[in-house]
Amino acid sequence: MTKYMDYMISSHPIRVFNPKMDSSKQKIKSLMMVNGGHLPGRTPQRHQAEFRHWAFVMITGGSGYYQVDDGEPQKVEGGSWFCLFPGAVFNYGPYEEGYWDEYYFTVAGHRIEEWLENWLHLPGTVKHAEFDDSLIHRMELMFKLMDSGVPSNMDRAVLMLEGFLYDLVCQSDQSEESNRESFALKVIGDISQSLHLRQEAAEMAARHHISVSTLRRIVYEYTGYPLNEFLHRLRASEARNILLNTEMTVKEVGEALGYKDTFYFSRVFKKITGISPRSYRNQVGQ
Repeated sequence: MTKYMDYMISSHPIRVFNPKMDSSKQKIKSLMMVNGGHLPGRTPQRHQAEFRHWAFVMITGGSGYYQVDDGEPQKVEGGSWFCLFPGAVFNYGPYEEGYWDEYYFTVAGHRIEEWLENWLHLPGTVKHAEFDDSLIHRMELMFKLMDSGVPSNMDRAVLMLEGFLYDLVCQSDQSEESNRESFALKVIGDISQSLHLRQEAAEMAARHHISVSTLRRIVYEYTGYPLNEFLHRLRASEARNILLNTEMTVKEVGEALGYKDTFYFSRVFKKITGISPRSYRNQVGQ
């Protein structure tokens, strides 16, 4: 990550993530993360801009406009997101003497064609979403994975971005729907995306502005498991993936998933899968 001051862009520190690694070591070939960044308090506009890759821009505060080719300028405000893509010319940015807070991710790969065909419709229009704490958290987690320099984490980051964008599209399609089920699924999704972070139930609940007891009830009602068991099962599933696709030791795998005690991690893994982590790698990975 590069963090620096550029007063031509913002009066606040900006962060730019340009992962440098051998892309041949990544297992996901149809979709690759090119770069990403966070530009809080961005002030400059761009005119007649063209792009080689697809970029997805999320605006969490401020306001401005977005124009594709000679189309009508569209209003952008906090809670908006839009696409930048090859083959078009763009004018966009905050209004004069205004600002906006921007997150962006740039990707490349033919998988985007599948998105356009199936769920990412009308890419030249401004879309709306509720960028609450859980969505901000997911973007920050993608930055952490990108910044690690580990190929498998780059794969995780780009797959997480795919799910993140799909959720934004669904949120736009169902902007009027704020029922209990959709909220519960968002909570479950956030928990599932946070396995690599050590956090207490109180932190998870606070991110969604609910009590710990409500968090536990939601998890039990929608998964059939108490919160702790649900977390153990999610981590065991991720541990299986890491054991088969990396050379990390059992101790390193456990620590990456929040287990400080290797023996406890091994006991939990065996209880859920019926086999120890080391035996799983030796038998299944052959």
